[in-house]
Amino acid sequence: MPEHKPLYRWSLEDAVRHNEREAWRESYRENCDCARAIERAIAENYHDNRLEDGTQGVIARYGFDRVNLVLSNTIQQMEHDGRFSPENKEWARQTYIPEDEARWHYRVESHPGLTNLFVNQVRQAWQALGLFDKSHCTEEQNYEGKLLVLKPSVLKDQYKSPDYQLFYAEDGFGCNPKARGRKVFGFFLKDGEQTNYNRGDFLGVISEEHLPDWAREKLAEMTAPNEGENQEMTMGGM
Repeated sequence: MPEHKPLYRWSLEDAVRHNEREAWRESYRENCDCARAIERAIAENYHDNRLEDGTQGVIARYGFDRVNLVLSNTIQQMEHDGRFSPENKEWARQTYIPEDEARWHYRVESHPGLTNLFVNQVRQAWQALGLFDKSHCTEEQNYEGKLLVLKPSVLKDQYKSPDYQLFYAEDGFGCNPKARGRKVFGFFLKDGEQTNYNRGDFLGVISEEHLPDWAREKLAEMTAPNEGENQEMTMGGM
């Protein structure tokens, strides 16, 4: 799977303020290229009053996050067009897109009805990933010692799976919602890789009812007492 260019999610004004103009420019160009690729995919896959699924190549080239952003941007700018379904309009509203004047350049200009069908296909491909969302989490606010769910947007496409969304929080000021610090330190439950994220990168603590069996077993192993330590403690007390 190719490495996708980083998606810059903030405005040009923010980029200038933080000396990130070049990052904004590169992402903007890629957004425009993505919009044109979607237009070509729609044109090439529309035959006999039917739109075949042409999403795979576009998603592989640009990644889910950019494709979702470009399509959401398109619908947000055409909010009053009745050819977009209410469900897709609601979906598009969930994506934050900064109010840059240049954002119209990465609006998909294909027929709105066909673009709506393309959005349906992309959303179906996304649903097929089986990712966790906010509905799979509890209302717990203290993250320390808890199994958390990462937002899909934090993960590269090759790791966009429910297994890689599960992150065990060990410590960090970000575990406490009232702390000034935002870092949460821990590891991926899937492979044990140690790293850290900001508190805002998580959806929350996964609820017990949605915990996969493999994750439940790993947590049990982590919390099980060490037999060697138990034996040593017992012998020391004799």
